[in-house]
Amino acid sequence: KPLRKISEAFKELESKVNSQTQVEIANFSHACSLVSPLFGCLGIAFKFAEMDYVSKVEDLCEASKSIVSLQIMLDRDIQQNSVKKAGSHSRNLLRVKRGLDMVRVLFEQILAMEGNSLKGPASTAYAQVFAPHHGWAIRKAVAAGMYALPTKAQLLKKLNEDESSARLHMQNYVVSSAPLILYIDKLFHSRELGVDW
Repeated sequence: KPLRKISEAFKELESKVNSQTQVEIANFSHACSLVSPLFGCLGIAFKFAEMDYVSKVEDLCEASKSIVSLQIMLDRDIQQNSVKKAGSHSRNLLRVKRGLDMVRVLFEQILAMEGNSLKGPASTAYAQVFAPHHGWAIRKAVAAGMYALPTKAQLLKKLNEDESSARLHMQNYVVSSAPLILYIDKLFHSRELGVDW
C-alpha cells in the first residue's frame, strides 16, 4: 500500500519541520523514494518526471551517507560554489521538491474532482509546477501523453487502494507535504538562492 507508506513518512517529516528540527537527508530521501512508484503509475505523460525524479532521489540517498541534514548539504554546496551546477545536491533537491509539489497539487485536484478522469488534475498539477520550467517540446510531449493517463479507478487499483482509504492518505499527504515544501523553499530563499532556476 504505497499511499499509506507515503502518508506516514511525510507525516513524520512534517513533525520535524514543525518542531524546528533539522530535516535529515536520510529520512527525507527515504520518504521521497516512496513517491517514485506514483509517477510510474501515471503512465507516459510523467515518464520524464519519473526518470528525473528517481535519479535525483538516488543522488540524495547517496548524499545522506556523508551529509546529515538538508541545511548542511545546501551550505556545503554554497561553500563549493556548486549550488546551480548540473548534478549538484542542491539542484537535485530543488527538482525533487518540484516532484513532491506536483504530487501535492495532483492529490488536491483529485480530492476536489468529480468523475474518473485524471486528465484535469494531472494537467493542472503539471501546469502549476513543471510547465514554467520546461521548454516547448517537453510541454507538447506531456500534453500528448495526458491522453494516455489511467483513470482514477485504474490508478487506485494499481496502488491497491479503495476510494475511502485513498482519499484519507492523499489528504494526509497534501497536509503534511505543504510545510515541508515551504521549508525547502525557505532554505533556498534564506540563502538568497531563489527557487526559479
